[in-house]
Amino acid sequence: MKTDSKCGIVLDEGVLFRTNETAFVQTKRKLLEECSVDCIVSLPGGVFTAAGAGVKTNLVFFTKGEQTEKIWYFDLSDVKTGKKTPFTKDHFEDFFKLLPTRGDSRRSWTLDFAARLQVSLEQAAPYKHKAAELDAQAKELDDALREKRKAKTVSTAELAALEEELRAVERAARESRAKAEAIEDAVYDLKALNPNRASEVDLRTPAQLLDFITEKGREADASVQRLRALIHQHS
Repeated sequence: MKTDSKCGIVLDEGVLFRTNETAFVQTKRKLLEECSVDCIVSLPGGVFTAAGAGVKTNLVFFTKGEQTEKIWYFDLSDVKTGKKTPFTKDHFEDFFKLLPTRGDSRRSWTLDFAARLQVSLEQAAPYKHKAAELDAQAKELDDALREKRKAKTVSTAELAALEEELRAVERAARESRAKAEAIEDAVYDLKALNPNRASEVDLRTPAQLLDFITEKGREADASVQRLRALIHQHS
């Protein structure tokens, strides 16, 4: 892509949210650092089933040349589609109305990616600092161990204890570094999670839930009894 050119692609949703493999993180980091991801549209599952793609997909629009500051999301994932109810351009009516101003609605919102990235870097910093300290400590232990082996002035038990201490420090450094990487990588989960979608909350009390379960149990018992009677009649 040339600088300032624009691109729109259909992307498997797994690519957007996966951060458990280096390749996914590196790809999204490169995209966000070298391009401005302007908009992500979350499509319903099954939109491309007829074309042989059963995975859930998203539309991703980006401009080459500047790093991403903010991403505008539009959520169409709850739209029901099928043979009799195909996914059409009409479903994008609100999208095109809101697009010029990147407005918020029950289907749209803006993610401040730059701010989110800054927070993750700040949260990861203590772990990276600790890892650096442990690396330095491990190097000192390793140097000391080498000197003692050359001098042959300490017992085998003492050398074994130093080796165990070195391994423990190296292990702690790896763990601290892994925590920092996990925090930094998590920021590259770009899946559309609509903050404006009303969630259905079950407000029943525990007693009401128990009553509901008991009633359903009675209905099941009654159904079993009717089936037994029918089987008895025809046997």
